[in-house]
Amino acid sequence: MGNIDQFMEEYRSALRALKEEIPASLGAFNSFYQQVMQEGVLDVKTKELIALAVGVAIHCENCVLLHTRAAQKAGASREEILEAAFVGVVMGGGPAFTFLPVVKRTLDELGK
Repeated sequence: MGNIDQFMEEYRSALRALKEEIPASLGAFNSFYQQVMQEGVLDVKTKELIALAVGVAIHCENCVLLHTRAAQKAGASREEILEAAFVGVVMGGGPAFTFLPVVKRTLDELGK
């Protein structure tokens, strides 16, 4: 998929273009996402670790990239991120296991 910075730029660029085409739908989803992912009973770091584990479990590489980065920004350590990724493997089985290198590669790139 290339490096994380390139992915993020392409992702943001595509979302900006979609915002022009479907502003109501994109706005509605963004509003929902921001509401759910803000600080609540669970802190943002915990929510991002859950999202990462789910991304691994459902085999969503984009989710893994986005939520690994977001978990790190929310204060999660490398060890917490890797442990959350392994929870995703428990829930997603062998195919989810193949996403562990994606998490590691993303962490390595973010650490540069």
